[in-house]
Amino acid sequence: MRFHLEDMTCGGCVRGVTRAIQAVDPDATVEADPPSRTVEVGSTATREQLAAALTEAGFPPRAD
Repeated sequence: MRFHLEDMTCGGCVRGVTRAIQAVDPDATVEADPPSRTVEVGSTATREQLAAALTEAGFPPRAD
């Protein structure tokens, strides 16, 4: 699933986003692209669980 994260702008942000997602699902795959501010996640967790974790980490996903 894809998320648009306006606040993800650098490699440090990517590490924070990855940690937040993998705290919910340690086996999740995360492919982040800071220039486009998108992250593609492969996970068994629900979109809502991941969105909540991202918001808590300071990277609220934009509603599409």
